[in-house]
Amino acid sequence: MRLFVAIYPDPAALADLTGQLTRLRVGAASASGVDVRLTPPDHLHLTVVFVGEVAESRLPGLHSALDRAARTWRPSPGTDGSVELVGTPRLRLGGGGLFGVPPETVLWVGLRGDVDALHAVSVASRRELAAVGLPADPRPYVPHVTLARPGNRLSPEAVEADRAALDGYLGPEWPATELVLVRSRPGPRPTYDRLAAWPL
Repeated sequence: MRLFVAIYPDPAALADLTGQLTRLRVGAASASGVDVRLTPPDHLHLTVVFVGEVAESRLPGLHSALDRAARTWRPSPGTDGSVELVGTPRLRLGGGGLFGVPPETVLWVGLRGDVDALHAVSVASRRELAAVGLPADPRPYVPHVTLARPGNRLSPEAVEADRAALDGYLGPEWPATELVLVRSRPGPRPTYDRLAAWPL
């Protein structure tokens, strides 16, 4: 099964982001029937770490690893990489970016707020997954929420204009309360199943 670890924005943040999407060119294109592959609202998530293909027999070890990560992501104060944070990490969706080049461009919104805490959660998750022999995506962590994969159905200039518009976007603050293990089923219309969650 194909797995990733995620944090989901709260409903108010998602509603605000959905409103912002309607004002973007990808939103207008989608409303007019162009398949710019907008991410459905219930699929909008922040990937903490992509795990990849995992045999079902490995799930108990993976669950234990993520349980430890959720409990131990805050290093002791005063240590290298310490997270100076009391309580639940608070985040905001804001800023924009692009991955890839046309026609494989991905439009995304970034994160603001307790981003250091987000990095610490990702590092702890990777560390604990490695401890049970499970690989994780080795690329540098760039916190983001994927909004659309417009391909060549929207001009590069229009996609860049949307990225620039997102630079001025800042959504409402929301608490990152749980780490979620998700199974993805790829395809033209991918589906995501929440398998388990751990409080942060």
